[in-house]
This record gives sequence, C-alpha cells and structure tokens, in this order.
Amino acid sequence: MEKPLADLIRPGTFDDVVGQKHLLDKGRPLRRIIESGHIPNLIFYGPSGVGKTTVARIIAERTSMSLHKLNGTSASTADIRDVVAQIGTFSGMNGILLYLDEIQYLNKKQQQSLLEYIENGQITLIASTTENPYFAVYNALISRSTVFEFKPVPPEEMERAVERAFRKMEEQTGTPLSLEEGVCRYIARGSGGDVRKALNTVELSSLAAEPHGDKMLVTMETAVSLTQRSNMRYDRDNDQHYDLLSALQKSIRGSDENAALHYAARLIKAGDLLSLCRRLLVIASEDVGLAYPQAVVITKACVDSALQLGLPEARIPIAEAVVLLSTAPKSNSAYLAMDAALEDVDRFGALDFPRHLQNKHFDGAEAEKRGQHYLYPHDYPGHYVKQQYLPDDIADRVYYEFGQNKQEQAAAAYRKKLLEEK
Repeated sequence: MEKPLADLIRPGTFDDVVGQKHLLDKGRPLRRIIESGHIPNLIFYGPSGVGKTTVARIIAERTSMSLHKLNGTSASTADIRDVVAQIGTFSGMNGILLYLDEIQYLNKKQQQSLLEYIENGQITLIASTTENPYFAVYNALISRSTVFEFKPVPPEEMERAVERAFRKMEEQTGTPLSLEEGVCRYIARGSGGDVRKALNTVELSSLAAEPHGDKMLVTMETAVSLTQRSNMRYDRDNDQHYDLLSALQKSIRGSDENAALHYAARLIKAGDLLSLCRRLLVIASEDVGLAYPQAVVITKACVDSALQLGLPEARIPIAEAVVLLSTAPKSNSAYLAMDAALEDVDRFGALDFPRHLQNKHFDGAEAEKRGQHYLYPHDYPGHYVKQQYLPDDIADRVYYEFGQNKQEQAAAAYRKKLLEEK
C-alpha cells in the first residue's frame, strides 16, 4: 500500500468518526454550528490521533472556501504570508479556510500576524493543538475563537475502527485474514484512545500474519508484540503529565491506595521516576503532615532508595511509600497555617518585632521602656511561660488549628494542660 492505512480509511462524514460523540452526535453544539454553514474560528484541543484533523477536513469539504493547510512544526512566516496573499484573489473569492495543525509551535509573532485577517473575517481559522490552548495559544486568538476539546476514543468505539481496518487490509492485500479471539479488543484497549496508533498496529499485524490454511492468521502474540505502549499517552511537557500527578495525589489524599498504586504504576511505566518521587515527598507533608509526622521521614528514605536503585527495582520502595501515605491518617493543618501566615506577610509586610524578641540588649534614647524583658521558657515549670511573640499589629492571630487526629489532639491536650497550669 502506498498510503498509510490511517489515511485510507479516514472518515468522510461525521457519522463515520469514532469517538467525540459529545461534539459530533446530531444535536450537539459543534455539529449544529458546522451544519449551519457559517463556520466560525475554531480551536480543537486534545491528544494526538483522536480525530481533530479528520473533523477539520470534513468541515473544509463542506464549504466553498479555499482551503490551505499548515503545520506549526514546519510553517514559516513566509508560509503565512503566502496564505494572506490569497485574500482578494480569484481563488480566495469565497473566503479562505486555514487549517493550522499544531498551532502551539508557532511563536507569538507568527500567531499575531493572522490576527487582523481573522478578526475581519477574511480568513477563517481552524487550529488544532495537543496542549492546553489557554496556555499555548496567543490570548487574542483564543478570544476570537471557540475552543472544543477532543477526548481519547473509548475502547468500545475504537474496536469498531480496528475491525473496519482489518477488513480494509483484506481488500488492499487481496488476502483473507483470520483473527484469534480477542485481537481486536486488545489492540483497541492498548492504543490509549489514539486511533492512528491503533490503525498502525492493525497494519503491522496484518503484514506480520502467519499462513493458516487459505488465510493469514493474526495471533494474539503478534498483536501483543506489535501494540505500541501508546496507552501511556505521556509527555512530561503535556497536560497528561500534570493530570497523572494530580490523580496520584488526590487518590492518596482520598486514602485510596489502589487508585494511587495505579497512577504510580503509570508513572513508573513512563519512566518518570523523578516526578513520582518529588510528588510523594510533597504529599507526605501536605496531606499526611502532622497526623503522622514520621511519614515524611519514611517517604524520604523510600525515595532515596528508589533513586539509588533505579528502575525496575525502584518500584519496591515506591510501593511502600504509596501505600503508607494512602493508609496513613491525614492532616493539612500545618500547610494551611503556613499559607495563612504568608497571606499576612503579603498584607502587612515586615512588621516590627516585639522588643523582648530582638537580638539586642540596649535601648536608644527614644525607648519608653528600657530593658529587654525576655522570659526564658526553660526557667519556668513545664518549660513554658506566656508572653507575646507576634508583632503588635497581629498579636492575636491564630494560624494553626489542631487537626482531628490522634497525633495533633495529643499535642492539643499538652498545650491545654500548660495553659491551665499557669
């Protein structure tokens, strides 16, 4: 075959597109907009291989506008000028539709060069990006466009595309194929919602099929060996990176060790041991905190062991840290107290210290009350004596509230006893 399988079976109508039902089912906003015949500026946001380019092509074919395609990875400022030069010409008399793939790779100046023509309607822009457009795309373009999010294709819908692809391979090669039970399902689930990768696996599996009577047999072993690790769908600079770390922390915070182990395993499979270790250290103090202060010590020991061992052995101390943090009691009291203190620093700035806390033992002529008058707590019963420590303007501030757990309640009881004895 001269063309990749993904191009040969690319859908020609919205009903043929797998996935994206939230956008393309009849009655959904994007489909209604397109069927109205008035195409606004659109930005398609989502991972690779989920239909962004396919939908853009279908939209282009439904219009009478002159279609131009650019890819942000290779487009130059001269390429953009060439598109703009078509304005007012015979070829552009019905308007110009610019499909700009991977727009995030264009610099700010290149994106700005389109702004004037998009604003006055001389160019209609359909852009796609795998990165969050609110960070990756120039704000002025965002404000003049409608953003639609494309999502990974669910396995049950992906399976339809895989079955159709195998039938297409039979047509192209002229050789009937026989598939072992579960092959289509495995490829569909192993593609991570990426149709292009699933179809590439179908193509490779068909070409690697074994003779089996008058057919060629695609075995499960072949499908497994050729299915790409695309289900990881992971890039350290991508939203998936932060989503995965967020899911890990929220699972641990929610005391679900099974979910936490799942997300930690995905980070391990992606080889991102460093991000995993750093996040576990944060969780130990942010979410477990004073409810079990030893958690940060144990987590640090596990992290150090993991980094020294490297993968695959690193998974062993990592598992210990993940389960420990997930099953430990939780408290964010110290973290909230620090944030409250930081807010006051931002609000009041550098307030004067109480005189008895200053590191000086003499007074200027202007001092109304001479002497430091610092009370040394170790000289008093229980090693405690009441005195003011905060600056005068915020002397009554309370940042820390004892958490409702055994560790902090024991500290609260000790504090109460000290106060009652004075």
